Amino acid sequence: MTTQYRRALLALACLLASTHTFAQQADCGFIQNPDRQAYCRAISGGGASHCGFIRDSDLQARCRADTGGGSSQCGFIRDHDMQAACRASADRANTHSSASQCGFIQNPDKQAYCRATSGGGQSQCGFIRDHDLQAMCRAETGGGSSQCGFIRDRDMQAACRAQTR
Repeated sequence: MTTQYRRALLALACLLASTHTFAQQADCGFIQNPDRQAYCRAISGGGASHCGFIRDSDLQARCRADTGGGSSQCGFIRDHDMQAACRASADRANTHSSASQCGFIQNPDKQAYCRATSGGGQSQCGFIRDHDLQAMCRAETGGGSSQCGFIRDRDMQAACRAQTR
């Protein structure tokens, strides 16, 4: 490979990396769990077609809801907390009051995360005991991708970076 060819490839890579969707898609590639990787790609601009690669039925339904299917897709989720979080997320996308759905989540950390990302703001993140989820919450509620560096779980950190760029 010639030096000129390498420079052209590098310039093309830099140009593509500067686009928002490409940067998110690239971060999804660092996620090792194939279901989570497909979900990340779907919500990072890839669309609902990526949801078909998800084997976990609950996550697949969540993916379809988050990529335009709306809250009706949430009804296919068996996990009670995930279904309520899905409805809150779908309502938020449709500009309805979504924080009320968070009250149906039984896990206190996930409930606080839901409230924070449904308009409650960063102050709600302080109620989260799980260190990684708290950092994710802060990143999504205005702290930006720099907060993702505090997440120890590698898959969660990559997902955080994809969602906050």
